[in-house]
Amino acid sequence: MEENNEKSRDEIFSERVRAGKRTYFFDIKATRSNDYYLTITESKRRFKEDGFVYEKHKIFLYKEDFDKFINALNNSVDHVKTELLPGVDFNDFDRNEDSTSDHEKAELTTDDNPGIENEVESEEKAETEESGDSDLKWE
Repeated sequence: MEENNEKSRDEIFSERVRAGKRTYFFDIKATRSNDYYLTITESKRRFKEDGFVYEKHKIFLYKEDFDKFINALNNSVDHVKTELLPGVDFNDFDRNEDSTSDHEKAELTTDDNPGIENEVESEEKAETEESGDSDLKWE
């Protein structure tokens, strides 16, 4: 019981981004000394013969690196948008997200169990948390 209280205390903020067959979790967590860090987790659902598993990759970002990380990310994205793919309207991807979400819902929901989508989200988040803090880089 104490472990559940500790987990809820450690996670301060969480946001989920669905991106096609991938889901990204942005989680702000607290250390025991009340310092904060961000974990970014990429989760991909993979089907196996006996069901499915989640393949996860996690990155830990500490407060002293926030600005450097944001600058590098923005510079990289800007380079792709302006130098490599200047003719692409990236807003089209946002407009198409509604159809992607409907497709994802169709994949996750079955006639036998229409509530499976929420169970999958909970299980995906739980499996991400169970992976612990030992994955210190993208793999």
